[in-house]
Amino acid sequence: MTDLITLTIDDKTFQVPKGTLIVDAAKRVENDIPVFCYHPKLPQVGMCRMCLVEVGRVQRDRATGQVVMDGDKPKIAFAPKLETACTVPVEEGMHVRTLNSKVEDARKDVVEFLLTSHPLDCPICDKGGECPLQNLTMRHGPGTSRFIYGEKLHSEKHVPLGTEDNALIYLDRERCIQCARCTRFSDEVAGDHVIGFYERGRKIEIVTFSDPGFDSKFSGNTTDICPVGALTTKDFRFGARPWELINSASICPHCPVGCNLHVNTRRTGASGKFEVKRIMPRQNELVNEIWICDKGRFGHHFAASPDRLTTPLIKKNGQLVEASWDEALDLVASKLKAAGSSVYGLAGGRLSNEDFYEFRKLFNGNAALYSRMGGGDLIQKVGIGAGSNFSAMGRGTTIVVVASDLEEEAPIWWLRVKQASERGANLIMVNARSTKIDKYAKKKITYKYGDEVNAVDGLTDAVKGSENLVVMYGSDGLDLGASKALAQACANLLINTRHTGKVNNGLIAVWQHANDQGAWDMGVRPTTEPIPERALLWIAGADLVGDGETLPYADFTVVSELFLTATAKAADVVLPAQSFLEREGTFTNGERRVQRYYRAVPPLGQGKADWQIFASVGEKCGQGKVKASPSLVMNEIARSVNHYAGITYQALAKVEKQFPDVGGIDLYYGGNAFENTTGLGVQYPSATDRGEGVVAASPESKPEKLNGMIAVPVTLLYDHGTTFARSFLMHPRVPQAFAEINSADAAKLGIKDGETITLAMNGDEAKVMAHVNGRAPEGVVLVPQSLGVNLNRVSGVTIKK
Repeated sequence: MTDLITLTIDDKTFQVPKGTLIVDAAKRVENDIPVFCYHPKLPQVGMCRMCLVEVGRVQRDRATGQVVMDGDKPKIAFAPKLETACTVPVEEGMHVRTLNSKVEDARKDVVEFLLTSHPLDCPICDKGGECPLQNLTMRHGPGTSRFIYGEKLHSEKHVPLGTEDNALIYLDRERCIQCARCTRFSDEVAGDHVIGFYERGRKIEIVTFSDPGFDSKFSGNTTDICPVGALTTKDFRFGARPWELINSASICPHCPVGCNLHVNTRRTGASGKFEVKRIMPRQNELVNEIWICDKGRFGHHFAASPDRLTTPLIKKNGQLVEASWDEALDLVASKLKAAGSSVYGLAGGRLSNEDFYEFRKLFNGNAALYSRMGGGDLIQKVGIGAGSNFSAMGRGTTIVVVASDLEEEAPIWWLRVKQASERGANLIMVNARSTKIDKYAKKKITYKYGDEVNAVDGLTDAVKGSENLVVMYGSDGLDLGASKALAQACANLLINTRHTGKVNNGLIAVWQHANDQGAWDMGVRPTTEPIPERALLWIAGADLVGDGETLPYADFTVVSELFLTATAKAADVVLPAQSFLEREGTFTNGERRVQRYYRAVPPLGQGKADWQIFASVGEKCGQGKVKASPSLVMNEIARSVNHYAGITYQALAKVEKQFPDVGGIDLYYGGNAFENTTGLGVQYPSATDRGEGVVAASPESKPEKLNGMIAVPVTLLYDHGTTFARSFLMHPRVPQAFAEINSADAAKLGIKDGETITLAMNGDEAKVMAHVNGRAPEGVVLVPQSLGVNLNRVSGVTIKK
């Protein structure tokens, strides 16, 4: 039970939890104390003094410690000096004054001081219209300045934090007010010590220490919390005015976290074409809080790529040529009917729930997920408990991360697990190699590739006594069979230690794509069975050939895609799909939270939503009429899929009050992240949440251990994947093909860091740059996927200089 403190702010008496800061207590009763340096997600520092208030405390007798009474009420003694509301916690009986002349004079003085060197260029500043300094100057600042304009200190106004080629964030040093929000976020929230203060006094400025500059996967968040126009993003700088923008809610399509987004668009040119100007975080304290990673922020440009497919294509005389939708759909339907039961569908994890449902229906269940991860059925049974929140995890909670490099695979989960560890959670890392989050772990268990299951089986004693237990497993070094075995071992650990069916307990899969869990829920699951030859094959949202796989021989191949990928080029019919920005739909994240995204821009060319494409062919094959909207598909899902019972688009659009407050008219408090007014999603209950019994089971198989030197495919956040490769803004951050080699192995082979080497694997050869470091285990070569090297599973390798 939380202890409550009673206090009075400006004659309003109320209660807040013990330990609440005055500034946060005031916010809960809609008293907006102005701040610059304070942010509710950052540790307080009391630097700017904008939040000064008058504080009165219950007076006590110095000799006896007894409360001094003033009649029938405690006597309140106000301090002679003002105090910072962002550093002072509330006390029982405290009285706070925020509106008297003493406070107003102090605020006026602080604003006037800040403006002594701040440029008065609001009409041309990117922050104009959503600038805390601008707003607070209008509210509290002086009408005229006592300082001579010519004596203002002038600084550099166009400073890329990096080089002009690779910088994502630009700094206007003249606008910086030294609030340290950006440096504190990088140091204390993101754990990336890559920017900081340099010089002293009026010469103090922000600099970057890393190469590339501002080398953090969360750098864009600093532009959201910057209270002035000092930090701007490369793709939005001088791009539009806030009041010109149209806002649409969306969900990030890049990883299983399911970060909530706001898409800001604007009509441009004489044609009135809609253009995405920026992506911003949308608050969801249960998912991404108010943060997003840079891939989610800057990785949307593929949707407007000139390489997008805009019309159906049919292969004639060995060449793909443009065709009408009627011609293409009629051809596909006729082939589908002629094939009878010899049909097979393969879909990638970026499709929506509605897409997967219609896809499975079209193929009468004969459809599979293109993935090498298993365990989605176990997530349905013992997945993390409904109502769980990483922000509530700390002392008493054990978090086990197995076979995953969280920062590269699910950056916001990395951020939230790191913060849980800093609050006292017992983080146990179980991996074959070192990763960045290891330094926050209380315990590190290193196994050899192929020994994942045994490592998890030995964790029972390590998690004993934990009030809560969360287990997260990834795909590092695993094929589908090994992944299924690992998932079962992780589930067994939770079942045997009785950590299922409870809040902040359960299993999380670090899926490879945004909606892999949704695919499992819709009955589209990966399989180890080979794709049958001489069948009709339909591939949706997956590039097998580009990933180095051999395309199965089929009598007829259909591909629905965003781009003319290597797989699409080999197809008989190619159908243009819509991007996530051009349509509505739902994703189910790794915590089983079903979330809705909305259309932000009109479709490009003749593209259609995947579910519409599948349903249109189904209609021609006698499976019923195409539904009018994706919400009607979800209604059918709710009737047909037990887990989704009761889930509707209306339910997904429901919101509730969240704290801290963000957005609105007081951007100085929470920054420019958007308040969530369009839906927090619905987390469907697991089997154990519903009280169903689940028993442990033996893993079907354990991974095979390979002898000799092996190559292990690993995930990088920034890669040449189908969509991210077309987000050209991020290209400077995508490395050239490389492989990580252990120092001892490199010494034996005479390989030096930075040299070009040749990897011979699976009968193929690839030239890469050698990274000689301590991350790769001895006898192992770590090979990033989607950088031009075709490696999808652990294999033997020979290294040539």
